Amino acid sequence: MHTAFALTLVFVGCCSNVVFLELLVRDSPGCGNIVTFAQFSFIALEGFIFEANFGRKKPAIPFSNYVIMVTMYFAVSVVNNYALNFNISMPLHMIFRSGSLIANIILGIIILKKRYTITKYVSIALVSLGIFICTIMTAKQVASEPSANEGEGFYPFLRWLFGIAMLTFALLMSARMGIFQETLYKKYGKHSKEALFYNHCLPLPGFLLLASDIYNHSVLFSQSAPVDVPVIGIKAPVMWLYLSMNVLTQYVCIRGVFILTTECTSLTVTLVVTLRKFISLIFSIMYFRNPFTVWHWIGTLVVFIGTLMYTEVWNSVRTLHRGDKEEAKKD
Repeated sequence: MHTAFALTLVFVGCCSNVVFLELLVRDSPGCGNIVTFAQFSFIALEGFIFEANFGRKKPAIPFSNYVIMVTMYFAVSVVNNYALNFNISMPLHMIFRSGSLIANIILGIIILKKRYTITKYVSIALVSLGIFICTIMTAKQVASEPSANEGEGFYPFLRWLFGIAMLTFALLMSARMGIFQETLYKKYGKHSKEALFYNHCLPLPGFLLLASDIYNHSVLFSQSAPVDVPVIGIKAPVMWLYLSMNVLTQYVCIRGVFILTTECTSLTVTLVVTLRKFISLIFSIMYFRNPFTVWHWIGTLVVFIGTLMYTEVWNSVRTLHRGDKEEAKKD
């Protein structure tokens, strides 16, 4: 029952979140900071009330470790959202972040001295190839955009390159944070909900550095066209409505993943998240009519085949199939 509920939260929450994020980005391309701030504030408030018990509950993991983790988490979140300001399309953004497997394995080999099977390395190669195909195809689209002169055509391409560099940095930093969390959990035990609260609460002062940008977008949001809010029956600026729905669906998504990690194996969680990314990508392309060529489709398919290979889904399916045959023979 809990697993089915968690799956519903993940697919409904995460897929809806992508829709509202793209609606925000399409109308206000530089709104990444206010979106991140709103998400962090809401999740921090919920955690302060229900996890930290209004500050009365002491953390199970030393506070100094959370400071390090939060610094990395804040950097990843801000850079990922801010990259959308640099000619990075939403489909490419989603596909590029699917390369987390590559970053995790590379840093795992370097930092934790881990070794992997041939299947794992093949899956890494496939994911890398898929991302490379999509990146190159998008680069050609950006570079070939019509412009009045060469300078105007080259400038968007430079901005796109900077966006790719930001996504690469965020990918590696996210993998490093994952390794750091793994080390902490081995030492102090798993406290995912506590980590979720501190990861969103401690970075809030950092948004003071982005205060002017957040304020400017608040003004722009308030000036957007008013629409009727369902159920409540009042009018509100459409951008604030999009932002509210984005924050709520982000919370639903994160809560769903948290419940899933307590109910299922890591293999199941990885598979669910992978399928969620694929469904979100397809919906984004179809609904918003994002430019997507045949090569983009090939690259996307290769990325997700590689990800499924990494989770060893094929071996699990074969094992389950053999088990069914043995049960049939016994009957």
